[in-house]
Amino acid sequence: MAETRRRLRSSTVVLGGMGVLAAALSACGSDPDRRCVDRDSYDYINGYKIVADKNCSSGTSSSGKGRKKTGQTKATDADWYYDADVSGGYADNGTFSRSEAVDRGGFGCSGSGGG
Repeated sequence: MAETRRRLRSSTVVLGGMGVLAAALSACGSDPDRRCVDRDSYDYINGYKIVADKNCSSGTSSSGKGRKKTGQTKATDADWYYDADVSGGYADNGTFSRSEAVDRGGFGCSGSGGG
């Protein structure tokens, strides 16, 4: 009877440990949170105005790459803005650099932290 309990406990620990490892690895491989914003709309209080994703290019972030005509007279300088605080249709405290957003890392990710 004691032998059966011991096996059950050890298999539970192994399965639990594998779940934690899988979660840590998948967190590193995932893309950072991103929002499509208009670079020309920055407001000191609110940040950048969030626009429709179709205004941003599907590739990596680069200045001016997402410039699209939204009407006859106005162009939107849209780009992906990563790891931002989002509130009321605005995004702030993020970065336009995808690699910088990835370097910020998360649980189990190698970041640029020092010691």
